[in-house]
Amino acid sequence: MLHVCNLTKTIRSKTILCDINFSISSGQVGIFLGRSGVGKSTLLRVLSQLESHEEGSIFLNDEPLTYKSLGTTTGVVFQQFNLFEHLNVLHNITLALIHHKKLPSRQAEQIAKTLLERYGLQDKAQDPVHLLSGGQKQRLAIARTLALDPKIICLDEPTSALDPHLTSQIARFIEELAAEGRIVLLTTHDTYLVKRLEAQLFLLEAGSLIEEASQKKFTEDPSKYPKLQYFLDHPT
Repeated sequence: MLHVCNLTKTIRSKTILCDINFSISSGQVGIFLGRSGVGKSTLLRVLSQLESHEEGSIFLNDEPLTYKSLGTTTGVVFQQFNLFEHLNVLHNITLALIHHKKLPSRQAEQIAKTLLERYGLQDKAQDPVHLLSGGQKQRLAIARTLALDPKIICLDEPTSALDPHLTSQIARFIEELAAEGRIVLLTTHDTYLVKRLEAQLFLLEAGSLIEEASQKKFTEDPSKYPKLQYFLDHPT
């Protein structure tokens, strides 16, 4: 179980996240919704140790997560992928395994090849990253994150600029990650993902969490969640 308690972040005296509180269990998906600039991506970056926060605590299974432990517990897949374009596909995965986890090269390559096969990229192992399509880069970014075996996976707008077929594929990958017992947190404007995934929905506005509901409860009676309903009817 992940507990985020009273999380607050400011940048140059401007409050970006204000007293954020939520809980989500292992094996669940959490979807953060809201218009651009409300703090969704910043929240993922804080949870991934990429940005600090001024107030609040983060607990996993009742143990406080420090910035040191967050680095090995949480993985993030960026909207722009942040892959190493000058390296080939295989090396994008093995790099962190060798230098961060200190694994021997042969073991790192075996882990990488297993993940590339899982995500249908085994025939691209030696290809430069810049030759991959957008969907292939998304799959590689997920594989690279999984290589470090994080308990929490954050995905920032994972289906932006993908066609419907690839969006369905990413939704299936997210379901698989949750089925493995991981906590999957994502930001999205994609209403298809909201309808497809059995997730906990969180709506942010001006850095605050203003409404939440399980996808199941929301679907049963959207009128009980008027702010979520309005946003999903007008997502852009």
